[in-house]
Amino acid sequence: MLERTLRKTHTEVTFILPADTPPGPVSVVGDFNDWQPGTHTLAPRKDGKRAVTVKLPGENTYAFRYLAAGDYWFDDESAGDHDGPNSRLHT
Repeated sequence: MLERTLRKTHTEVTFILPADTPPGPVSVVGDFNDWQPGTHTLAPRKDGKRAVTVKLPGENTYAFRYLAAGDYWFDDESAGDHDGPNSRLHT
């Protein structure tokens, strides 16, 4: 799930997943972080889910995927758009 908060100079995008699906650590990777795993790792929240917030320039489109333990790549079904295997995010 994605949550967007529009700010004056950027958009804050929060990437949210259930606490244990998939199990183990999960990173969000995309063209906004040069597809580097571990740069934006989802952390536990008080509501039992995992999340990470990334500040992105507004009025842009970004490709991203999630990478879980065991080299398991998956996309975000809540993303409004897809480009091949990648989810697309519009800010």
